Amino acid sequence: MDDLDKVIISELKINSKISMKDLGKKLNLTGQAVNNRVKKLENDNIITGYTISLNQEALNCNIHVFISIYTHKISHKPYIDFINQENIFVLNNYKVIGGACYLIECRFPDQSDLNHFLERLNKHANYEVLMTI
Repeated sequence: MDDLDKVIISELKINSKISMKDLGKKLNLTGQAVNNRVKKLENDNIITGYTISLNQEALNCNIHVFISIYTHKISHKPYIDFINQENIFVLNNYKVIGGACYLIECRFPDQSDLNHFLERLNKHANYEVLMTI
């Protein structure tokens, strides 16, 4: 991977829907040349997928929390399964070392949705909530 590949990755992180032609114009390359480089980055497993970014406020998810997770059991599978099912609220799930087992970042439309989420979560883990202001 060279400096040009790094610039391509940087541009794709800003806008993964940019056309190869437009990306090529930014880099003084043809669209085909950029496409070949992107395909190589994908084949080399450097680019592993494309995703979207959501405007949480536009979705009325104004409650932003970080939750420290302390699992009940040695096996974390029930917790992981729960988080995968609740992915509409969970933005990030980090496995951490220290006091907690995981740190999750979530957004909720209101306190009621947060409370219902915590009630469901409590079946799999204890938790501590930090709310942003």
